[in-house]
Amino acid sequence: MGRYLVTGGAGYVGSHVVLALLDRGDEVVVLDNLRQGHRCAVMTGAELVVGDLAERAVVREVLAGWRFDGILHFAALSLVGESMREPLRYIAENVGNTLWLAEEAVKAGVMRFVLSSTAALFGMPQRVPIDEDESKDPVSAYGESKLMAERGLEWADRCLGLRSAALRYFNAAGADPGGRLGEDHDPETHLIPNAVNAVLGLGPPLTIFGTDYDTPDGTAIRDYVHVSDLADAHLRVLDRLKDGPSCRYNVGSGTGASVLEVIAAVERAAGRPVPHVLGPRREGDPAVLVASNARLRRDTGWAPKLGALDDIVGTAYAWRARNPKGYRGTMAEAVA
Repeated sequence: MGRYLVTGGAGYVGSHVVLALLDRGDEVVVLDNLRQGHRCAVMTGAELVVGDLAERAVVREVLAGWRFDGILHFAALSLVGESMREPLRYIAENVGNTLWLAEEAVKAGVMRFVLSSTAALFGMPQRVPIDEDESKDPVSAYGESKLMAERGLEWADRCLGLRSAALRYFNAAGADPGGRLGEDHDPETHLIPNAVNAVLGLGPPLTIFGTDYDTPDGTAIRDYVHVSDLADAHLRVLDRLKDGPSCRYNVGSGTGASVLEVIAAVERAAGRPVPHVLGPRREGDPAVLVASNARLRRDTGWAPKLGALDDIVGTAYAWRARNPKGYRGTMAEAVA
């Protein structure tokens, strides 16, 4: 077992990775500014340091205070639309913070680094399913920032010996099957939680953006991967970096579900219709985005355990139904 630093470990994916590390007996230190993360999402057993990644003195203090076996880096700006309004902020923070964290890691002798990356770096892919060799041509500043961070880490490996893995998520979804953690963003931009909020009366009717795509039912198709399976992928690549080279992986279920299929799954979970309205396509939205996970499977033995759409949606619905206010409103959040 080891000790790991998880930046952004109070966020959605980061908190589930922290949980997976704790469940297997690792020690975890979380560094999070709680701007988007939640104090309550950091499970008992993990040490929480509240601080901003941009505060170098805080990071140096954390790296000096514990001996880490690796770093898992989730702290980043992540809203595609916002990145187009504030592109320079996204490039500066996401790239700058990642690379100077990598520099400090090397100085502290921490030579394994896992980056939370994104499928947004592919832009408008020409092939489906999308493998790691697909051309990288981001159409958002967010996607560009992650691509630049990946390239910087490649130089850190070449020149400094820092072994890194980058996991390019497609659509993380669902919640811890044990009900300990869930998804709680503000604003919420993801389809499944917005559909769940709509059916529970916790949000407005869901808007379906485009019904005239060249797909079987006319709505866009996306690849959804359960967040617990995603956490498992992080642990597998983290362990592979002990003796293996730097690596880049696409992480998805390998199958696609349309917007209408997602709505039907939410209706099955809830037992009632999802209120929704029809809207136009959003500019830049491809008809189909599905990952090839063949390389990840081959190199690490990873496979989705909760790959069925009903499993993904069912856990998301169950957590939100039990926690209609999400993490907000609890005593722990009130004193944050």
